[in-house]
Amino acid sequence: MFCPFCRYTDSRVLDSRVADDGLSIRRRRLCPECERRFTTIEQVQLNVVKRSGVVEPFDRAKVIEGVRAACKGRPVSDADLARLGQQVEEALRATGSCEVPSDDVGVAILGPLGELDPIAYLRFASVYKHWQTLDDFEAEIEHLRKA
Repeated sequence: MFCPFCRYTDSRVLDSRVADDGLSIRRRRLCPECERRFTTIEQVQLNVVKRSGVVEPFDRAKVIEGVRAACKGRPVSDADLARLGQQVEEALRATGSCEVPSDDVGVAILGPLGELDPIAYLRFASVYKHWQTLDDFEAEIEHLRKA
């Protein structure tokens, strides 16, 4: 770890704390060269593997924007969407894997979205699951009614 002030290549950890509900570690450090203190935050990077094989960092904002389109005209607030984004990220991190397929992101969205708004769920699922006929919609509506 380089000192951000003098670029010395070593530092001493003075204090470590769990932050962001256990998703990161905050460390207070001291540079032995210039004796200045600084803070670092360590996080495990969650990556999404797309169908094309491209790997990119997970972006909660991207999830929220995708769901926002399905919720257009529905009584869903920005706070609801933020909670959904957090639930999706927590579910993906709970798998314990640092790389998740993009299909798993879609599956992680469907559960909380179904609880939030069934119409938005149908809109999102119709695109995500590539529905082609009315029978696909009817089957999913029947499944929702039974649940």
